[in-house]
Amino acid sequence: MRSAQGRVHTGEGRAVALSFAYFFCVLAAYYVIRPLREQLAAAVGSTQLPWFYGATFIGTLLLSPLFGALVTRWPRRVVLPLVYGFFIACLVGFVPLFAWPGLLTPRALGMVFFVWVSVFNLFVVSVFWSFMSDIWSSEQSRRLFPIIAVAGTVGAVTGPMLTRSLVGVIGVAPLLLVSAGLLCLALGCAIALGRWARRHGARRHEPGHEAAVGGGMFDGLKQVFADPFVRNMSILLLLADGIGTVNYALVTDYSGATFVDAVARTRFAANIDLAGNLLTALTQLTLTRWLLPRKGPGTVIMIWALVSISALALVLFSRDPHAPLLLGMPAVAVALIVSRGLAYGMAEPARHSLYTRVPRNVRYKGQNAVDTAVWRFGDLSIALGMNGLRVLGISTAGFAGISAAAALLAAGIGWRLSRRPEGVPAAEAARLPS
Repeated sequence: MRSAQGRVHTGEGRAVALSFAYFFCVLAAYYVIRPLREQLAAAVGSTQLPWFYGATFIGTLLLSPLFGALVTRWPRRVVLPLVYGFFIACLVGFVPLFAWPGLLTPRALGMVFFVWVSVFNLFVVSVFWSFMSDIWSSEQSRRLFPIIAVAGTVGAVTGPMLTRSLVGVIGVAPLLLVSAGLLCLALGCAIALGRWARRHGARRHEPGHEAAVGGGMFDGLKQVFADPFVRNMSILLLLADGIGTVNYALVTDYSGATFVDAVARTRFAANIDLAGNLLTALTQLTLTRWLLPRKGPGTVIMIWALVSISALALVLFSRDPHAPLLLGMPAVAVALIVSRGLAYGMAEPARHSLYTRVPRNVRYKGQNAVDTAVWRFGDLSIALGMNGLRVLGISTAGFAGISAAAALLAAGIGWRLSRRPEGVPAAEAARLPS
């Protein structure tokens, strides 16, 4: 795990390896079951996405205070097993519903599964990054997060490949057990990593570095409105979501109109995931790994936004955004692959590295609220907004233009947040010039 430039320092190797394995298992577990969710969405069309996103938002809004209550009362060595144990039990619980379809109507199962997978993804990934920002210092995060993020990409590539290879052999229901097994391995890595952090972690000498965070169960949601840093991180995420959700909706419509059966839609969704995740891996292994330690998160977020704008320009100025453009993919799919690949390859490691500069209460509660409730609020708002704009006659090119504007605003906010001095209280930092 040691790079040629010595990015992994002496004494960090075991923890980086555990973090790598942890994130690999988390993302592989998610991407094993994600194609099932995607084909359900394509079957109903993007106009129905507000219902899916609305139910998901309600689910995350209910779970966020529960997570806040957990970190308020118990230390992380208790919280992590509880969170991951809950989602493992849910995966096992879905098996009979898929094995015997008569237990639940297809529409009801589709709705429940879409919502649960969306909530599952947000919480298991958010808990991972909260843990990372709690055991690594700001300097370590700039060196190591690009390396650790590669693990998620490898897992995100492995997951669809497992699904494509196994679904015809073992069927759909056993894939849920494959995902549960991967999540069990992730939990084992988290427990081992926590033990390392108590003995060797950079933050082990900080007061209460592993204790319960304290406060109230609604602190995370309150910070979204009251804390300037969390508020701006929320806006940054909403703008980034304005790119991803719009592109996702456009590709969903293309898939539903182009492919006539669930198998073809699932294969197309897996191909999109595979291409985007390969781009993420390439970016993490080259550009982000070099750029984040040297130039900081602001520059990384700026480059992500500008390249995303360039990809959206393909849709904006294409004569037919649904015609094959590159390797048989239309412009809308290319824009989704590029924006999603760079979002996870560049923007996410940079964004999460910013949380290492703030207190533990924000690292756990505020970060979780942003990465769950705020994210799903953005999905719902954007999907509803797209339905309203369609009534006004906005076309595919118009949506691409709106997303490009969101990317430009995100670049400015990301740059300003990266200028925030470490250790300065939020109220004071908000008064500093950008």
